Amino acid sequence: MSETSATRLFAWLWRDYLRPYKALFFGALFLMAIEGSMLGFLSWMIQPMFDDVFVQGEVSALWWVGIGIMTIFCVRAVSGTGQKILMAKLTQLSAAAMRNHLLRHIMELDSSYHQANPPGQLIERVQGDVTAVNQIWSSLATAFGRDLIALITLFSVAISVDWKWTLIALVGLPFLVLPTFAAQAYVRKRSGVARELAGRMSTRLDEVFHGINPIKLNALESYQSNQYAALQTQRVKAEVKSATGKAAVPGLIDVMTGIGFLGVLVFGGSEIIAGEKSVGQFMSFFTAMSLTFEPLRRLGAMSGQWQTAAASIDRIKEILNARPTLTSPATPKPRPTGAPAITFTDVSLDYGDLPVLRGTTFTAEAGKTTALVGASGAGKSTIFNVLTRLIDPREGIVTIGGTATSELALGDLRGLFSVVAQDAALFDESVRDNILLGRHDIADDTLQEVLDAAHVSDFLAKMPDGLDSPAGPRGSNLSGGQRQRVAIARALLRDTPILLLDEATSALDTKSEAVVQAALERLSVGRTTLVIAHRLSTVRNADSIIVMDHGKVVDHGTHDALLERGGIYADLYNLQFAQSQAKI
Repeated sequence: MSETSATRLFAWLWRDYLRPYKALFFGALFLMAIEGSMLGFLSWMIQPMFDDVFVQGEVSALWWVGIGIMTIFCVRAVSGTGQKILMAKLTQLSAAAMRNHLLRHIMELDSSYHQANPPGQLIERVQGDVTAVNQIWSSLATAFGRDLIALITLFSVAISVDWKWTLIALVGLPFLVLPTFAAQAYVRKRSGVARELAGRMSTRLDEVFHGINPIKLNALESYQSNQYAALQTQRVKAEVKSATGKAAVPGLIDVMTGIGFLGVLVFGGSEIIAGEKSVGQFMSFFTAMSLTFEPLRRLGAMSGQWQTAAASIDRIKEILNARPTLTSPATPKPRPTGAPAITFTDVSLDYGDLPVLRGTTFTAEAGKTTALVGASGAGKSTIFNVLTRLIDPREGIVTIGGTATSELALGDLRGLFSVVAQDAALFDESVRDNILLGRHDIADDTLQEVLDAAHVSDFLAKMPDGLDSPAGPRGSNLSGGQRQRVAIARALLRDTPILLLDEATSALDTKSEAVVQAALERLSVGRTTLVIAHRLSTVRNADSIIVMDHGKVVDHGTHDALLERGGIYADLYNLQFAQSQAKI
């Protein structure tokens, strides 16, 4: 284990996560030191036990030696129990702080980062990698707080008996150096592979559980099971190889200890036979060196454990070193007031080598509803992403109320929007919690008005616990129309000047669509509203319709004006009308 790396780990952990709990930390170290030192006192008591009690037969020594040894074990029991309790609390608190910090940091990273790193990988870093790091630092603390103190006191006793015996016992130590370094490098490499495979397994599970219905419908259970089993097999191999490397160092320590004991027995035994040393001295030395066996093995195993954690530390540091590129300006301008106008001026954007927006220019008038229509891939959803600064354009400028979005603080900018999308993002909480989203300042009458306006009240009576009924994972206990109405209630409660509707009714049946559409119309009153819709019947009453094609605005106007002019909008409308007639 690299001393510098271990020192840096503690410095990082102390600065960011352990400092608030320093009383627990130093209390645990103090108790560890007491626990470790008891081994030295125990080996020291062995000499009078043999020489004064067993050889000389002193009855008085029998009592004080016995009480002394009992006291040593009692002190060790109390200090050991206390330090374990304190360390358990400390490790859990620090792990929770690290996970919270890591999650918050991940959520602050750009959308492009999340596109490049699947959820399963990120989940594994927040959960599995933090657990690995937490285990290693607590093991390191125990090693230095208990095992190192134990070794110091035990070697002190051994040296006090005979320093030559101590040197003989450690004769094999130099032969540990090179094999230990080789084992460390091997363990770190294998552990990195294992952690990567763990992330891929989490990703596979995330995809399976989120796509369980398509898996069932396409009879993919065996396929997905085999894919997961293949990853599992690879991980087993990597973990076994890592365990082999970690086991090598304690094994080498066992060999070294055996050689040392042989040397001491031969050399020391001859001195005892010659009368130069007493049996009590030899037994005290033998006990001290025997008791060093377990602390040495634990410290030796630490090198392998460190390399396992090092792979996780690298992965965590990689995330923490990532920085969002979309940030607030140093001196942000104040956010616009009222329902502002939105203007795109010559906005261009590429996804890699694929141009998505090409000089897009349009204005959504203040307090009015503007619809964005066009074929799939025309750039409609990208407009929303650019407007909310989930991504910045390559060229052009976007203004809200005359202020460029890049000149607003991100919190102020995104605080201007309420979004209702086709796939309402609901959480595995109650319906109430999904609407309030942590707010505690909403009066009951205000909440009821929102529920009525969003037509959430219409279905609450049918739910087992009403507003406190669980929504289920991803809102699975609610129908599509019910999820949309919950999302609308959120937007009403958020009460922002700009409303973004992204295919909000496209996946609903006719009855649900009518209810949701009525709620959306009420929600859009007094707000600047941008609507993305494939069903052109839902935007025919929009104040303005922007027609997009391949990232460009090719036409704009009212529904009637666009139909009169013909072109893309009229073609899309006539096609949808013909399809609806055919279904009838």
